[in-house]
Amino acid sequence: MATKQQQLTKAETQVMNVLWSLPDEKGFSSDIMKRMPKPKPAMTTLLTFLKILKDKGFVATEKMGKSNLFSALVSKDEYTESFLRYVKKTFFDDSFTSLVSFFTKRENLSEEQIREIVQIIENDGRLKMEDRK
Repeated sequence: MATKQQQLTKAETQVMNVLWSLPDEKGFSSDIMKRMPKPKPAMTTLLTFLKILKDKGFVATEKMGKSNLFSALVSKDEYTESFLRYVKKTFFDDSFTSLVSFFTKRENLSEEQIREIVQIIENDGRLKMEDRK
């Protein structure tokens, strides 16, 4: 798994989002290119990003004939959790409450969205309490 210091750039995130969206999080460069958002990079640029992602430990390659099959070594959930933990620690003094408060104050949440969030917290809290028994 990628370390907290290994963050993806915007372009690397685009490539990883495409790779994560492919079946089994695997694909050839042509599969990835087809799904890249516009403006699409040149194929050489995409291959450079894939090499960087491999060097960072996010992607593995497997030789298939003359082509490489690229596969994600880090799931989207794993990366998202690692990234958000980094943001929480770096910008919010490792306080989940501060992080949530920051976004709550900046988002115009509807009453329904607030109720939904409270329900998620209550349900998750019950699950955690049951796990302790």
